[in-house]
Amino acid sequence: MLTCLIRYRIDPAKRAAFETYARTWSEAIPRCGAALIGYYAPHEGSATRAYGIYDIENLAAYEAYRARLAADPLGQENYAFAHRERFILGEERAFIRRVDRKPAQ
Repeated sequence: MLTCLIRYRIDPAKRAAFETYARTWSEAIPRCGAALIGYYAPHEGSATRAYGIYDIENLAAYEAYRARLAADPLGQENYAFAHRERFILGEERAFIRRVDRKPAQ
């Protein structure tokens, strides 16, 4: 199991738009095959840093998931919303794996 950690740099004046975007993914992401852990908006400290976190089985499953998400009507609408409103100023993805538990045998 891999965890995809998305770090966003957002426009602090458009935080409400980012929160709308994040809530929309809570429906589309699970439907397309990933286990959404959550989206996190700034609260204290940095006003420009936000995160999206979900689990995916492996990188092959990630590629299939991304294709389904790109074809999903709600996914397409949310991508268009982000592009139109320009609240995301930057985005980085990292794939991490949990190491504090023994792997399944």
